Amino acid sequence: MLALVIGFIGGVVVVAREWAGPLRPVTEIHLEPTYLPLYALFSLTRGVVAYAISFVFTLAYGYIMARVSGTEKVLLPALDILQSIPVLGFLPGFVLGLVHLFPHLNLGLELASVLMIFTGQVWNMTFSFYASLKSVPPELTAVSQLARLTWWQRFVRLDLSFAATGLVWNSMMSMAGGWFFLIVSESFVLGRQDFRLPGLGSYVSLAMERGDIRAQVLGVLAMLAMIASVDQLVWRPVVAWAQKFTDEEQPGVESAWLWSWLRRAKLWRATGQLLAVGRRRLAQTRTRAGPDSTSPSGVSGAAYGWLRHAVVFLAGLGGLVGLAIYIQLIASLHPSDWLQLGHAAAATFGRVLCAVALGSLWAIPVGVWIGRNPRWSNWVQPLIQMAASFPAPMIFPLVVGGLLHFGVGLGASAIVLLLLGTHWYLLFNVIAGTTAIPRELWEFSRLSRRSRLERWTKLILPGIFPALLTGWVTATGGAWNACIVAEYMKHAGQTLSTVGLGATINQATEQGNFALLAAAVGVMALIVVGFNRLVWRPLSHRAQTRFTLAT
Repeated sequence: MLALVIGFIGGVVVVAREWAGPLRPVTEIHLEPTYLPLYALFSLTRGVVAYAISFVFTLAYGYIMARVSGTEKVLLPALDILQSIPVLGFLPGFVLGLVHLFPHLNLGLELASVLMIFTGQVWNMTFSFYASLKSVPPELTAVSQLARLTWWQRFVRLDLSFAATGLVWNSMMSMAGGWFFLIVSESFVLGRQDFRLPGLGSYVSLAMERGDIRAQVLGVLAMLAMIASVDQLVWRPVVAWAQKFTDEEQPGVESAWLWSWLRRAKLWRATGQLLAVGRRRLAQTRTRAGPDSTSPSGVSGAAYGWLRHAVVFLAGLGGLVGLAIYIQLIASLHPSDWLQLGHAAAATFGRVLCAVALGSLWAIPVGVWIGRNPRWSNWVQPLIQMAASFPAPMIFPLVVGGLLHFGVGLGASAIVLLLLGTHWYLLFNVIAGTTAIPRELWEFSRLSRRSRLERWTKLILPGIFPALLTGWVTATGGAWNACIVAEYMKHAGQTLSTVGLGATINQATEQGNFALLAAAVGVMALIVVGFNRLVWRPLSHRAQTRFTLAT
């Protein structure tokens, strides 16, 4: 532990020195293996900072959207639009704005990279947290009201506890989503300017451009080492800790070595006792003060109406300003440009649907098996986490090269590439949904001698449907985002592209054609929001009204 503390302090010093350094016109990326530990530190720091921002955003946005009546009609469509905008859609605003805000420091580019990683993480977590809050059984809400809990106590003891399992699994998936766009977030071209930041993403990107197989392999190995370390030191202890929020103990999870060591440590137990004493004294103080006046959503009555009106007003104002800027951007486009965008949108839409369908075929049975076999899950979960966290774009050139060798064009190969980046959303949500099914229902299905088909149709599929729906929504959004790296890539001095919105967005970004970029992003957002309204929204209502344990 002392070595970890010293290493942490040293890492903070190195990262702070890089972030506070002067802005360089062109950052030199070295392909020597000795730079890999330093680049891994920089990439990990950006991912962790982005996750911290994503977590705070998830709790605030998801809670307001689910608990403050009237805001859902505004915030949910806004979330649909935001999660449908690819990372490169945020690129010009983030980079240009932050570089002008910090014209002489490297901090502007670093914050732009962090925010782009944030856009690859946050939507999955927010959708999961919102779905969990909407699925809280009314009996538990009634108990919290009878216990006269304040809105904060209800948030911590009921909402966070009920959403903990899904939030943990989707946090792992969100970190994987951030790593997926690591190359784009650390190495991006805007017009004639080539922005690069030292990190594993820019290292692999440069190796791919030069066709350096040795450097690509070393970058992949460094990425795997970083992912394995995060899994052992963070995610396995968090998964073991999160078992306290389930209705049953799952054997095998407690074997997370760091979690077991911490629980046996005297300092850990002493800290836990001090926190327990502090919580009891705080509860006693609040009890003497008496219960506050709360709305049905749990927010204090004085702030309830103000918060609702403030959210609606700010969202409306931001929407009007954004619409005015957007119309001004796309005013210069010709009708032929819109026809080209329509053709590209149809091609990408077909690939997205195929990728999600293919991912569902294997993710549903495998996720149910992992969720129902905790002993196997203890061994499989780290492997899944490593595979899910690994940025698939790093191996895209190898996959495309193999498919091209067998005569498969990039148009069909892009479906495989989308599948590599989106099926993990389905798997993690199915695992979380399976573990949430009460043990009593499994025992009843076994004692009643239900056939395998009946068990799937009467218990498993209805039980996992809310979580599976969240996986479908986030996988579809992830596939739309992944098209920017699946339909357009550079490898060994060659540019490979196919017809699609992803290729159009890449080409518009490199050429600095902001009108075409804004139009392509707008078309993508329109398709995603329309599909969510026509397909996902009715299914979500059905999941909340029919396939929950409260009904």
